[in-house]
Amino acid sequence: MSINLEQLATANKAAVESLQAVANVALASAERIAALNLSTARAAIEDSASGAKAVLAAKNAKEAVDIQSSLAQPALEKAVGYSRSIYEIATQGQGELTKLMEAQFAGFQKSLAEAVQQSARSLPQGTVGGFGGIQSAVDNMNSSFSRMNEMSRQFAELAQANFSAVTQAAEAMTKGVRK
Repeated sequence: MSINLEQLATANKAAVESLQAVANVALASAERIAALNLSTARAAIEDSASGAKAVLAAKNAKEAVDIQSSLAQPALEKAVGYSRSIYEIATQGQGELTKLMEAQFAGFQKSLAEAVQQSARSLPQGTVGGFGGIQSAVDNMNSSFSRMNEMSRQFAELAQANFSAVTQAAEAMTKGVRK
């Protein structure tokens, strides 16, 4: 079997483009998380400073305690919002990576099928039967990939349900603090 240099160059180019796409998704998510973290840190410093000023300006201990209590609810709401934002960034990044992976696997499946067919055509008459094992391996690989995608989807759904439950509990807790 001869090596087709053009096919090899095309495959290498596709691999580099694939890695670049994955890196771009990862970097975009990291940038969004970094921006969120900076924004959250800035807001926390400002909130802490204004809260400290308000407590220090209190005329008596009861007023200071009341001020501190009133600061707890907005802090909890901000923590829930931060967690929601992190989750959304992670979910979006995971979704983009899944789409890239599925597209790459589809391309790989197509290339593999073409290579198997081309190899089968180049074999002497009557020896093609041995390719049944290769086709079976390809079918098993496709089935495994489908199961992996289904498990990934179920895991994402479970994570979403758990995150929603935690968020609802935290929001209920902030409402209890507000009263």
